[in-house]
Amino acid sequence: MKLLFWASLGLILYTYALYPLLIWLASRIRHDAWQRAPITPPVSIVMAVHNGGELLSKKLEHLLELDYSNLKEIFVVSDGSSDSTAGTLSLATDARIRPIILEQRVGKATALNHGIAAASGDILLFVDLRPWIPEGSVRHLVSNFADPKVGCVAGELLLNFDGQDAGAAAVGGIYWRYEQWIRDCEARFDSPLGVYGGYYAIRRDLAVRFPEGTILDDMYMPLCIIRQGYRSVLDREAKVHDAWPKTASDEFRRKVRTLAGNYQLIQLAPWLLGPRNRVAVQLWSHKWFRLLVPYLLAIILVDSLWMARTSAQFAAFAALQILFYFAAWFGAHLPKGLMAKLGGAAHAFCMLNLAAAVALHRFLFTRGPLWQIWGAPQVTNTSARAAGTGR
Repeated sequence: MKLLFWASLGLILYTYALYPLLIWLASRIRHDAWQRAPITPPVSIVMAVHNGGELLSKKLEHLLELDYSNLKEIFVVSDGSSDSTAGTLSLATDARIRPIILEQRVGKATALNHGIAAASGDILLFVDLRPWIPEGSVRHLVSNFADPKVGCVAGELLLNFDGQDAGAAAVGGIYWRYEQWIRDCEARFDSPLGVYGGYYAIRRDLAVRFPEGTILDDMYMPLCIIRQGYRSVLDREAKVHDAWPKTASDEFRRKVRTLAGNYQLIQLAPWLLGPRNRVAVQLWSHKWFRLLVPYLLAIILVDSLWMARTSAQFAAFAALQILFYFAAWFGAHLPKGLMAKLGGAAHAFCMLNLAAAVALHRFLFTRGPLWQIWGAPQVTNTSARAAGTGR
């Protein structure tokens, strides 16, 4: 019992504390810089949309006004839309807008495959309906491809956290900053494991076809490019704006989808587990060990309660865990202040681990394509730039 307790606790501490420290140290010791230059290769934009008619006109205007001199074409794939999406696309007068209308819904990844196959630009820029791209951002993004070792580039995601309920704010606060810090360290050391799927670019000749039903297209594509010997990088000057989910329930559903996608990723690309994958250690440490944490937490609670009968040390461990879970329960409802921040962090940790447990159930028992578990969250609509359906 003691061995199981300490092994479980050790793996949790490695996943959430030691690995972030190690990747930070590694990024300080080996900061692998890359070349940037003001280049303007032809760019094809690819965007999948499902029922985005209300926002699509403004999005197309926004994309056509981007200050990039060699924007060749914009492929908008309507993924089984039942609203005005197809009609809006039929009214587009700019020759660069190339609609692809799919009568049946097939999921984002498969819809993107249609756009990838039709695109002819040297660089493919993937965007979603909701994000807003500021002036100069695309030029910064593309400048990274001046380095022949770079195959995928992501921008700096700036999130709007206004209007969230307490539960969503708890996850969007300290946890979001923690995740961004780890991703930045991974990018400086070699490559981040995934990118923000609403705004990233790749070399067209490195593009792979997404397996049908893929959820994490924004991990699958960069990892396949890394497999080909290239780097995926982050450019903090290439900014993009989006909004955090508005409610804790929306954020919970988002995390269930993402974590179910991690299970699916192992199924779709088992080569990720092997030693020939140069970012395998990062994947295990940052992503897949986290899938085990809900069960490890249950083990250490049960073990400590069992051994508390004869050990004051384990009685204290049990009491601390119970106190932590009470703090998590209250964390989403406390007023502002130090206790609210501590309780909010505990709430975020517990919510994310509950999502990991639910994600395994969804992965194992969802009938039909796994992408169907995704429901677009509500977001803060402070302006048209932050609005959208999430696709």
